[in-house]
Amino acid sequence: MVGFSPATVAAHGNVSIEDDPCVRKIGGSMVHFSAYQPQIEPKAQYCTEIPGVGDTFLVVDLVDPSLRTLPVGVKIIRGVNEDEQDETQTVVYWKPTSHPDGVVRGEANLDKGLYKVIITAEGLSPSAYLLRVQQVDYSKLGRSALGPLALLLVLGIVGYELSKSGRFRNWWTARRRS
Repeated sequence: MVGFSPATVAAHGNVSIEDDPCVRKIGGSMVHFSAYQPQIEPKAQYCTEIPGVGDTFLVVDLVDPSLRTLPVGVKIIRGVNEDEQDETQTVVYWKPTSHPDGVVRGEANLDKGLYKVIITAEGLSPSAYLLRVQQVDYSKLGRSALGPLALLLVLGIVGYELSKSGRFRNWWTARRRS
C-alpha cells in the first residue's frame, strides 16, 4: 500500500490551498480530500472524478491542526440522496476517532456511479464531496467543445460573407473556368 501523509497531499498545480477544489471546510476548519487508484495510475491523485471502479484509497488531510484532537469520521453513501441516514446505501463508514497525525485514511471498493462523501467532526458542521466514479462529466465535456465550435462558427460566417462578395464570386468563377 502506498504511504499517505499530510506532506503528500498537496494543492493541485499552482493553486493555493484555499482555491484547491479538493478542500472543504468543516465548521470553519479546512480538510483536503484525495482519492488514489494505484492499479489504474500509480501516482495520480483524484478529487471528485474517479476514473475507474474497484479498490480506491481515500485520504482526508486535516489541514487545520485543531481538527487533529477531535473525533473525525467519514461516511460514503451511494447516490446523491439527501437522506444521510439511509444505511442501505452506506458503502463505507469509518467511526469518528481522533487522528493526531492529521490524516484519515481508508479503502473502499467503488462501483460505477455517484457517491457522497460526508466528513464529520464532533461538534462541527459536516462537509460533503460528490464523487463521480467512471462517469462522463457532460458539463466539462461541453465546456471543452466550446472553443472548437466557436472557431467553426466564425469560419462559417467568414465563408458565408465571402460567398456573398462580388469580388470573391468573380475570382471563384475565373478559377473554375481554368
